[in-house]
Amino acid sequence: MFPFLFAFALGFKHSYDADHLLAVSNFLPRAKSLVSAVKLSLSWALGHMLTAGTITIVLFFFKETFFSFILSYFELLVSFMLIALGLFSLLALYVNRNSHAHKHDHSSVVSHSHPHLHFFDDDSKHAHQHMFWIGIIHGLASNDELLLLLTVTLTLTSLASVLLGTFLFSLGVVLGMIVFSIILTLPLLKIHSEKIQTGITAIAAVLSIGYGVFSLVGFL
Repeated sequence: MFPFLFAFALGFKHSYDADHLLAVSNFLPRAKSLVSAVKLSLSWALGHMLTAGTITIVLFFFKETFFSFILSYFELLVSFMLIALGLFSLLALYVNRNSHAHKHDHSSVVSHSHPHLHFFDDDSKHAHQHMFWIGIIHGLASNDELLLLLTVTLTLTSLASVLLGTFLFSLGVVLGMIVFSIILTLPLLKIHSEKIQTGITAIAAVLSIGYGVFSLVGFL
């Protein structure tokens, strides 16, 4: 029983890896409600769970092949993703801040609005899809470590035990990310300050870019 409880605890801890928190922090401050924030976190966690299960099974059978070596290069993908997320988050802040409906002087057009980026909006289904695919990429980059934990640290050697351990690990990831979404979003919703929300989003974007560059340089 202890190995499975340990797997759950490891999953909870794993959800708080810096690359995970920075990626979702580009979305959560924009959430308009606590329910939306939790749903965004669940979208990320489900993507992570999907690849966690799939690749752990593959590694269980083929861990002595070149496939396990390829997994290390998924870290590069995470680095590029963090940089892209941060840059696009800053762009969205700039564009959306200058987006408003108005009427030009001496114009027959009543009003119009400047372009508005909805990539991070929590009321858009695309935001949940983006979070899901971000979770997919994070899951790809973490499963080599997960298999090592399950087969060496937890001494789970059968496929059934590895699957159960992976499932409990993933539940820990889900719970950890939900807790983080509540901790980050609830104060912002109570404060109702657009400036603070924008500031936290900008900080998350800059840190995302910085961490991505740092990881990329470290890998190379």
